Amino acid sequence: MKIYTGRGDDGLTDLRDMTRVSKTNPRIAAYGTVDEANALIGTLIPTEYDDVDERLQAVQNHLHIVQADFADPNEQSDGPRLEAEQVETIESWIDEYDAELEPLESFILPGGSDHGSRLHHARTVVRRAERKAVDLASNEAVNEPAITYLNRLSDLLFVMARVVNDRNGVTEHAPTY
Repeated sequence: MKIYTGRGDDGLTDLRDMTRVSKTNPRIAAYGTVDEANALIGTLIPTEYDDVDERLQAVQNHLHIVQADFADPNEQSDGPRLEAEQVETIESWIDEYDAELEPLESFILPGGSDHGSRLHHARTVVRRAERKAVDLASNEAVNEPAITYLNRLSDLLFVMARVVNDRNGVTEHAPTY
């Protein structure tokens, strides 16, 4: 496979169905931001915790499916689609990690250990990807479980950040008002 083609030099790119659209198209913005989140998550591995690493690798695969899903404007195609099952998987991981932690009593400031801070950063990029996906869905058909997945993923990354910080003995700090 050739890395460069020159087809994007005019500011256009191809969707999965080979429709040419502007690189500023909301569909491109949505799956491009998912790609950014995926790359950021890749920088987290290894975290020193096998359970976290395995789940982050699964998340990367899920996000690759979300990207393909968003790149396909045809709801009826047989392309990759994120399913409700992956959302349920994320929810079970959130519940498992949350059970490991003391209950939250207030908001916390993002930060902590190196990996905890980077998990918080990834969470914010996933939230941005979710906003881009919601914007896309306001004008075009989008696979709803993919948007729900992004919402749950940001929650998972938040809880993972708390778990990694807790396992590293890092205290969380509440904002002062």
